[in-house]
Amino acid sequence: MTTDKGKLRLRAIPDGAVEGWWQASDGHTIRRIDLSPPVGMAPRGSLLFMPGRGDCYEKWLEALEHWRARGFHVTALDWRGQAGSGRLGPSERIGHIDDFALWIADLAGFWHVFVGETPAPHGLIGHSMGGHLALRAVAEGAVAPAFTVLSAPMVEMFAWGLPLAVQRVLAWVMVHLGGPRRAAWADGEKPSVGKAIRMALLTHDTERYQAELDWRAQRPFLEMGPASWGWMRASVESSARLWGMLARVVSPVLILSTRTDRLVSHRAAARAAEILPAGELVTFGPEARHEILREVDSVRDHALAMIDGFIDRQLAALPARQA
Repeated sequence: MTTDKGKLRLRAIPDGAVEGWWQASDGHTIRRIDLSPPVGMAPRGSLLFMPGRGDCYEKWLEALEHWRARGFHVTALDWRGQAGSGRLGPSERIGHIDDFALWIADLAGFWHVFVGETPAPHGLIGHSMGGHLALRAVAEGAVAPAFTVLSAPMVEMFAWGLPLAVQRVLAWVMVHLGGPRRAAWADGEKPSVGKAIRMALLTHDTERYQAELDWRAQRPFLEMGPASWGWMRASVESSARLWGMLARVVSPVLILSTRTDRLVSHRAAARAAEILPAGELVTFGPEARHEILREVDSVRDHALAMIDGFIDRQLAALPARQA
């Protein structure tokens, strides 16, 4: 269980962690953080963590530290266009992209570097949008992890239950009416505006939520608000593409999802787990909001135990799978 001392580390880069940069093939600079296993512990492998839309790796330091303590080399990136990896939209507040293929290319390029730099075997972990992109990259053969873990993956957006076909039409209409770089919703993610509403979507844990706001105050470049309509269009088009590729994913995939998620579709995540040839699903109820790995200790600890057990099983099975 997380201690009070552990929670204090939410607001500081862990000792021994190295923040740095990776340059994509087109010259765009992308921020990274690397955590090596404790001194004297033989590495069990390496994990690459990819966060969600508007996220930064600072939010996930507790989880990164947890996996490092278990003997893994852990790396996390900021996606191009958010946090410390610049912007692609008309302002610092709006998260924009024209096509998720750009992010897939970034992930593929960094994965090649990551595999060359760090000890095998290599696992991929993604949250929300990061989960969507991780799964799509695996399905397209852009990356080849030994196993993949997806926390509240954005297989589809929640969208109040609207069918994906309707979401695609609406996104295209809004792009053509107002342009792809316009904000898709009111800018309500500022700490002083709608804090209770935003927290109600993300986590029950007040301290973990506040830690994110403290990081944004400490590092203003982390601040980001709504997505653009271009992002929305790119998202639904990528979801439509993903459904046609899931059966190709033969490596093990663990999905953690909550039925009460109001940002991504639990029903879509559960359906994806059924289609994936080696898919597993862990379902949470009203005890968990979208950020399962930043929930209250009882939920977070259970989620981490499920992930740890899954990873341990995959590591134990690797010699047999490679034979």
